[in-house]
Amino acid sequence: MSGHPTVSFGDAGLSRLVDVLIERGYQVIGPTLRENAITLGALTSADDLPRGWGVHTGAGHYRVYGRDDGARFGHSAGPQSWKQFLHPPRRRLWSGTPDLAGEPAAETETPSAPYACLGVRGCDLAAIATLDRVLAGGGHPDGDYARRRRGVFVVAVNCTEPGEVCFCASMGTGPGVRPGYDLALTELVDGDTCRYIVDVGSTAGADVLAAVPHEVAPDHQIAAAADAVRDAADHMGRQMPEVDLRALLMRSRESAHWDDVAARCLTCGNCTMVCPTCFCTGTEEVSDLNGQHAERWQHWTSCFELDFSVMHQGSVRQSAPARYRHWITHKLGTWHDQFGSSGCVGCGRCIAWCPTGIDITEEMTTLAELDGPQHD
Repeated sequence: MSGHPTVSFGDAGLSRLVDVLIERGYQVIGPTLRENAITLGALTSADDLPRGWGVHTGAGHYRVYGRDDGARFGHSAGPQSWKQFLHPPRRRLWSGTPDLAGEPAAETETPSAPYACLGVRGCDLAAIATLDRVLAGGGHPDGDYARRRRGVFVVAVNCTEPGEVCFCASMGTGPGVRPGYDLALTELVDGDTCRYIVDVGSTAGADVLAAVPHEVAPDHQIAAAADAVRDAADHMGRQMPEVDLRALLMRSRESAHWDDVAARCLTCGNCTMVCPTCFCTGTEEVSDLNGQHAERWQHWTSCFELDFSVMHQGSVRQSAPARYRHWITHKLGTWHDQFGSSGCVGCGRCIAWCPTGIDITEEMTTLAELDGPQHD
């Protein structure tokens, strides 16, 4: 935030930050180590953060490992994104009885306490901004999303160690965070101890920071933080081809490469489930066995499902090549037409969590090679 100096604090300051957020009524959500993965969950203190843990990722590969230092944010994105808290995988829309007495359930199922999201990376901060445009913007905003999003406090973290499948630099979303945070941290690791360089992004952030012991960061710490982020941008695990991806996909609609991808694709929808910007939902009605109670539920759905685009004569996209082509063309191409940006933020989750190891960056590189140099 303009006018506020860059400051720093140590491990005790990070612990106090979590305590202050809890004291102010926030439900603090952050990375934790659970079931051999870095997942997002409720924090009761900074001790719940995955201190000394990192991850190795690859196409269809994710493994945690013990680091030889005390880094709390020395890991790349896990299988979950912040989408699950702002746009839940499943929520009840309505419940009723045979006398037609019923009520919407969205209001009652909205969290009672606002979220404080701790550890939001640049890619995920961009994803939240994308969901804001899709679900909270336009003429028909999603009321439940807007209620969950309202009052969210964001503590972002600049990435200094990108994962093997990260390509946020190609998508312009990281490794340094963009505006949209309340506080932004850069972790400088020195053995078992860490120093956090803190930038303020809002008046709410400045207010919380005032309750946390800190000091004005010296120039050498600020420079070290900037160098670490800049170095991370030069060491991305993946990158997109440097071409107009939208135009490339439009020209590649009839490419034979879609059949090659489909031979490896299970159309399981994992990529859409872990994607931090995929937002499609379906609805279902359920009732008890005696017919005395019925509910309508909303749940995430995927464009890889055969019945996703069913019309009166059946599914519009019955083949695996058509469904994969639709997903990637929308994500990297026509999303620009709908929402003014790419639908991909370069987090790499779709690569790591694809059971057959399909790599979106490799598929786009192949399409670019098949397209030839005349379109560069």
